[in-house]
Amino acid sequence: MNGFSTEEDSRSGGHDQICCLIESGDRCTRPAGNASYSKRIQKTVQQRKLRLTRDDSVNHIYICEHHKNMIQSVRIKRKRKDSEDGSGSPDGEDEIQEIDFFQMPVNTLRRYKRHFKLPARPGMNKAQLADTVARHFKTIPVVEKEALTFFIYMAKSFKSRFDQKHIDSMTS
Repeated sequence: MNGFSTEEDSRSGGHDQICCLIESGDRCTRPAGNASYSKRIQKTVQQRKLRLTRDDSVNHIYICEHHKNMIQSVRIKRKRKDSEDGSGSPDGEDEIQEIDFFQMPVNTLRRYKRHFKLPARPGMNKAQLADTVARHFKTIPVVEKEALTFFIYMAKSFKSRFDQKHIDSMTS
């Protein structure tokens, strides 16, 4: 999970804004993209001792592609624990593929929160909601072999609604 929110938000108008960061004392003049400078990203910047700060005089948190790539390049990848059968790579270098909840639509995050009855205050912004969902998601125990076996069984045994509609339209 890369932690950057990249969903287009027509209200933010991120395309005509300048990056909200100050690098080594100089204000960045590059155009802001859709990536936001969330609290979690700020923490990464502090931990990695990057010389980046947010310009408090700016009323948005969008950053340019240059700074997004700079931050992503210094982030530590988490290593996967050996699976149950011990068939992980011999040097233990498997990586966990994380889900970037910041790229999901707000409605999806709200449905997830509602489904799992997550405690959260009303009026949370997208970054807070994504962070809450991500923290909860990491706590769900998954037996990989069982999940994959079930997925393959379901994929082979049952056609999706799209497949069914496609078949129905061909027979009509």
